[in-house]
Amino acid sequence: MPTALLVYCTCPEDTTAAQIANILIDERLAACANRIPAMSSTYMWKGKVHTDSEVQLILKTSDQVYPALEKRILELHPYELPEVLAVPVTSGLAGYVEWIIDSVGPAGEDSGSR
Repeated sequence: MPTALLVYCTCPEDTTAAQIANILIDERLAACANRIPAMSSTYMWKGKVHTDSEVQLILKTSDQVYPALEKRILELHPYELPEVLAVPVTSGLAGYVEWIIDSVGPAGEDSGSR
């Protein structure tokens, strides 16, 4: 049985996050995408500390389509090295987890859940 995943991906601003989210949903690589605005990120990049405003995407998908989702994010994302972190869902409302699995991939089918 497929495993549901939460995939975290930061974006530089909401326009980019919305564009990536819409494409991933349209291509059935994600069942749902949440955009969390007004996040501040501090990180080390190329030997220097940076602090930037970002938008956090939280994508719901399955391990079966994750490789295609990761590849697509890399094609769409403006960052040289975007955050793409997948965390398996070990517990959750069974119907919602099933909806995620059923909504992604070529055989995906929207059951109307959110």
